[in-house]
Amino acid sequence: MSRPGFVLEVDERTPPLLFHHGEGFRLEKLPLGSRVVYPPESLPGIKDVDAAIDHALDHPENSEPLKALLKPGMRLTIAIDDISIPLPQMKAPDIRSRVLEHVLERVARAGVDDVELIIATALHRRMTAAEVKRAVGERVYRSFWPGQLYNFDAEDRANLTLVGRTELGEHVEISKRAAESDLLIYVNINLVAMDGGHKSVPVGLASYRSLRAHHNVNTLMHSRSYMDPATSALHSSATRMGRLLANHLKIFTIETTLNNDTFGEPFGFLQRREWEWSARDQAAYLAVKTATDRAPAHIKRSIFHKIYSPYGITGVNAGETEAVHAKTLARLHRQQLVEVNGQADILIAGLPFVGPYNVNSIMNPILVVCMGLGYFFNMYRGQPLVRPGGAMIIFHPVRREFHQIHHPSYVDFFEEVLAQTRDPAVIESKFEEAYANDPWYIHLYRTSHAYHGVHPFYMWYWAAHGMDYLGDVIFVGGDRKTVARLGFRSAGSLADALEMASETVGYSPRITAMKVPPLLLADVR
Repeated sequence: MSRPGFVLEVDERTPPLLFHHGEGFRLEKLPLGSRVVYPPESLPGIKDVDAAIDHALDHPENSEPLKALLKPGMRLTIAIDDISIPLPQMKAPDIRSRVLEHVLERVARAGVDDVELIIATALHRRMTAAEVKRAVGERVYRSFWPGQLYNFDAEDRANLTLVGRTELGEHVEISKRAAESDLLIYVNINLVAMDGGHKSVPVGLASYRSLRAHHNVNTLMHSRSYMDPATSALHSSATRMGRLLANHLKIFTIETTLNNDTFGEPFGFLQRREWEWSARDQAAYLAVKTATDRAPAHIKRSIFHKIYSPYGITGVNAGETEAVHAKTLARLHRQQLVEVNGQADILIAGLPFVGPYNVNSIMNPILVVCMGLGYFFNMYRGQPLVRPGGAMIIFHPVRREFHQIHHPSYVDFFEEVLAQTRDPAVIESKFEEAYANDPWYIHLYRTSHAYHGVHPFYMWYWAAHGMDYLGDVIFVGGDRKTVARLGFRSAGSLADALEMASETVGYSPRITAMKVPPLLLADVR
């Protein structure tokens, strides 16, 4: 059995703690009395994954078995989560490919010929052929790509349809092919509690007109936290949309969950707590740190993006969306939840090399803000790990680097928008529509591998609640000019950052550090 996550109080015997620092690491000694929140160790993976998939499809939640839903002559669409999850990518075979093979076997036996598979990218970048092949597997790729297996295009007006409006007037506009299907199957990987459920179809297959109903400053400011759907205005909106869709369209949801086996060798030391490191772990850490300290950024990225995680599958559930997602959340909580008593004055975290929007790419400054204040700050249920007006100290180099193909509108957002204002509400009202409707950004989104022109706005909004809540944000090791453009402060060392934070929170502060990844969800009471 795995051990649960726990909270350590730092004393004289506590060794220095390892924090991610982008494509590198920092070993830091925390002040005595600081708390460190560690994630739970991995739950055991399912031994027979194929049998689990078969059972889920044949004994679904609140639904007939999948084979009973498949009829000759029907129009079937299968939507699949894109490359933004899991993080890092999983070792082959990807669980999506395994699920798809079981589904398509039943589809073939039922004599269903009209089948299309859509990568549910929403406004994310189009996946490359190689990335699609890795996600869906060789056999599915060879059989369907590119005619019947393709990336969703949120700007293809001829292939979008307005299904209706929710009771609050939110437009529900999704893929025409999906909306007009006799059955829509959604294949999901649920990495965190924010994913899945009604957030799958009405987000992954939606247009800008539909997404802006919940990807806006007001909604995200009223989402306490994104990882706690019950208190999230974002999820409330997605649920309204999902229920409307369910009244017009038969949806069969398949959700999978993973354990915390995030790092294999030679990065296995990242899985273990520092005082448990063997001589081999220490040697591996020193070798990796020496290499990453010396290598140029692009070399480090090429190394880290080749990390494939040996995740175990902890659950497969299928059927009606809400019934499935309830079981998914229970499994996620069992793997990730850590009970924490009380809030801190200062929260410390180190950001890893990858987030949802820079797989095989660069974590640019906007994505750093989203990752730190949008994701890591929100890794809680109940209340944040840090008190209102507290400080967050983040380890990351925050380089002024952008992937020119993946993130063209990010460059202009950083150089033009943030030069004028950092206020999310002002940014939304003054600049969003121009970027969202810019013909060049739309062209790059549709024909290249660029994120939609509006995407950097959503990343900034994602951090809006954290920016409003915190009294200070300090990046340790961050490029000073870049951090200043973002509106935050930088420090050369943790000691300097703690001294700076004391100006905001007072001296003798309560300090909490979170060790992520592997993932945790703090249940703060």
